[in-house]
Amino acid sequence: MSAKAKSAMLMLGGILMLLAPSAQGATLKAGVAKVDITPPLGVAMWGYNGDLKPGVSPVAEGTRDPLYARVLVLEVGERRLALVTVDLGRCFGPTSLRRLREIAKQSSKISCLLVNASHTHAGPILKDVYPNGAPAWETAAITKIGNGIEDAASHLVEAQFGTGYGIAFIGHNRRRVNPDGTVTFVGGNETHFPTSPLDPTLLVLRVDTTSGKPLAILVNYACHAVILSNDNLRYSADFPGAMTRTVESNFGDQPPLCFYLQGGAGDINPDHACVSLNEDPVKWIEWSGQRLGQEAARVAKNIATQVVPEASMDYAEDVLTFHTRWDPEQLSEAVLKTVGPNIFDVFAPPFPLAGELQLPVTTLLINKQIALMSMPGEPYVDFQMNWRERCPVRDALFLGYTNGYFGYFPTIRAASEGGYGASSAMSYVEVTAGERMVDHCIARVYALLGRLCDIPDELKKN
Repeated sequence: MSAKAKSAMLMLGGILMLLAPSAQGATLKAGVAKVDITPPLGVAMWGYNGDLKPGVSPVAEGTRDPLYARVLVLEVGERRLALVTVDLGRCFGPTSLRRLREIAKQSSKISCLLVNASHTHAGPILKDVYPNGAPAWETAAITKIGNGIEDAASHLVEAQFGTGYGIAFIGHNRRRVNPDGTVTFVGGNETHFPTSPLDPTLLVLRVDTTSGKPLAILVNYACHAVILSNDNLRYSADFPGAMTRTVESNFGDQPPLCFYLQGGAGDINPDHACVSLNEDPVKWIEWSGQRLGQEAARVAKNIATQVVPEASMDYAEDVLTFHTRWDPEQLSEAVLKTVGPNIFDVFAPPFPLAGELQLPVTTLLINKQIALMSMPGEPYVDFQMNWRERCPVRDALFLGYTNGYFGYFPTIRAASEGGYGASSAMSYVEVTAGERMVDHCIARVYALLGRLCDIPDELKKN
């Protein structure tokens, strides 16, 4: 079957899902779990490819703080969804994700899976394809996460939701467009000089038992997890790890499980970024994590969760077709010039030099009140703000780095201006991909709300 035929069938499946009866009138249930997925020492580390020599990759020599996978399973009627956050630089490749889906479906009847990576650069390298099969640590991690999903699904309790918003300034837009039209990469911003576009909003989703006991706190925010620099050879969750610890410490002896949901962080760096070991990066990890975490905890404590009489959970998992951005010659030149000849061996997923790419996009609607969309790569923050502004429900979560990794998604304007992440080999999906994914998910939400009978024809052409 051709790629176009497969895409068409997957799109049709999503449309049929919309037309099927929604899981309504049932009780909302939730369960959580947490598993340690820290690899053993000696595994090649993610990030900072600019300092690599051909054929050489730095390997982990220790663990600064563990890498975790956190699991939230939601159930309404016969539908079960698993949301998994991982302290990794990117999401797993298609083979590992397929295996996790199979495990979750067989053990826990999971019908929809979302895996969101925090984008810590102090984690292990992940690839889409391994010549000799997935490394042992990754195979073990998939098994552990599968067990975590089963554990969460076996401890489901009736639950209720609530949302709240806060503001935290821990990052900046790392693209500076100069008067002459050139673009400068601004790694750090120690003086906290205002930049734009920037979304300092943190959206907090609180999940309680029906007795009011907090079960989970989800924090959706956008910022690269790159406080540690390339001289760090120890695993770390970076500031998202410090944030989750901070939130949980505010809730006593039996705290809820806190999740960091990475958003549109493609062009957003922490103000204190790439701090070398002799400049005490842990100080700034804690500063950033505590600043974000204290605000998230404040918001969470003021959220009043409510039981919805007729709970509902609707979703659509679509695969959209895009072309590669560069022709083979341009791409080869960009790879050699920008990131070196070993980039595909160490960091980036292998992909066709020219042709079609199949990108997974998920749209979720809970209780007709809370919407979520995902992108499989590094979206610029504009997409997060645009999604929240246009989404027809008030509470709209935006997840980048989810269910796959296809490099950067710059806006059309950023792609025309150039600069790191907008014109390098790490932006290899055709221009307009980000805008089209947001449009698609907006249309999906309207359809899930019953306000649009079908997806517009122009969106089906993806």
